[in-house]
Amino acid sequence: MKKDGKFDYLETGGSGEVLLLLHGLFGGLSNFGAQIEAFRGRFNVVLPTLPMFTLPLRKVSLAGLVDHLAEFVEFKGYDTVHLMGNSLGGHVGILYALDKPHRIASITLAGSSGLFESAMGNSFPPRGNYDFIKKKVESTFYDPATSSKELVDEVYNTVNDRNRGIRIVMTAKSAVRHNLAHKLHNITAPTLLVWGKQDTITPPFVGEQFQELISDAELHFIDQCAHAPMMERPREFNRLLGGFLERVGSPSVTA
Repeated sequence: MKKDGKFDYLETGGSGEVLLLLHGLFGGLSNFGAQIEAFRGRFNVVLPTLPMFTLPLRKVSLAGLVDHLAEFVEFKGYDTVHLMGNSLGGHVGILYALDKPHRIASITLAGSSGLFESAMGNSFPPRGNYDFIKKKVESTFYDPATSSKELVDEVYNTVNDRNRGIRIVMTAKSAVRHNLAHKLHNITAPTLLVWGKQDTITPPFVGEQFQELISDAELHFIDQCAHAPMMERPREFNRLLGGFLERVGSPSVTA
């Protein structure tokens, strides 16, 4: 992990095109371990931390995260990026792509929010209720065993930190307000949609809606898989992503 001014990120380096991975609301850089290993030989794989817990409170929103991402890409001097986002990370990625289309080589969305999401329900989880959090984290996966104790502990500690809890609620509400249905026709970059067939947070029909609304989009479902296919079915996810990037990537792409 590198810290450069206000940016925290991981970067594999190399001369390849930039593959920029964006985590979700409860996610982190550890969600993409399989992608880092699979793609670091061909791409400069970059994972910025989305600063939902460190932004000034008045800036805690999707717009604040998109601004941060735009500043990060400028700071690093990337001409174009292949964006891949899971859940809220996909939502942030789409808003960035709408704002800076000349920076986008391709978009990959996995269980993205932006059209419909059923995350924590209508109320914030009760603090101090470990079993509730454990069940919620497990519901991210088709196989609850994919959810490690470390992952549950991380979310539990986040929820029980009052400052972080407030920020999660603010970010989640901002995501619901930022429905993208009327904007997606403006996305022109080639787009890959990878959805778990058993996703209960952004169900399969959400992936189908993204495909209908984005002009150049292909949709793939992975069976026995829920909301985080890059974690739960990394081999199949990487095969789909790798094939897509081979078809759309080009060393000659410039801003």
